Amino acid sequence: MESHARSLPEHTSARPESRPDWLLLTAVLAVAGALVRILWFTPVELRQGVAQKIFYLHVPAAFIGLYFACGIVAVSSLVYLWLRDERLDLVAESAAEIAFLFLSVVLVTGPIWGKPVWGTWWSWDARLTLSLFLWFVLLGYMLLRSAVEDRSARARFSAVMGVLAALLVPFIHMSVYLFRTLHPMPIILKPERPSLPNEMLVTLLVSMGAFALLFAALLRRRYRYAHLREGVVAREEELA
Repeated sequence: MESHARSLPEHTSARPESRPDWLLLTAVLAVAGALVRILWFTPVELRQGVAQKIFYLHVPAAFIGLYFACGIVAVSSLVYLWLRDERLDLVAESAAEIAFLFLSVVLVTGPIWGKPVWGTWWSWDARLTLSLFLWFVLLGYMLLRSAVEDRSARARFSAVMGVLAALLVPFIHMSVYLFRTLHPMPIILKPERPSLPNEMLVTLLVSMGAFALLFAALLRRRYRYAHLREGVVAREEELA
């Protein structure tokens, strides 16, 4: 208990912030601006039609959720196991919840895009199956955190599970090369030039930036909540 309390700043307070979160508001406006560009200022793809516009939401959500969020979960968890710094555990917890949110967007937009293009809502190919499996692992991560009461044990178990979850990301990325799949080959993360016309590439980059900003805003806000919550719990234990 004492080591946990020392890991939190002394000024931790139960009073919520009254100032507006300008980073979150900016991120929401950026996502709205990206949607406007996607719907009205980006040409329709010739073969896939209007359904292809989901691509500009699906890909950024996958990129940020898998590489950014899961990467932060893995790094924070590994360093926590080394340093035992409670703040790193809270960062991993916050990033895991946002990874779960972004991956949920991926699993919803994917079938909506796939139905008119592939003729089916779902195909049990490697990338889709691994993405769904990672979604369940992240769900299990959050359930584990809610089930274990001891903070030290919860942090250790969660760190191990967070690292294992992130290990799925390289397999998800390489699955289109290792297995036969309906999912298209990467058009951005590849050695050659991205396989997109300039207008579509700019739209994708704008959407990627908006999602990255949204991720940063959500991560900061979720971490502040976790930090405040742990401070309140530590204070209650001291009083008890």
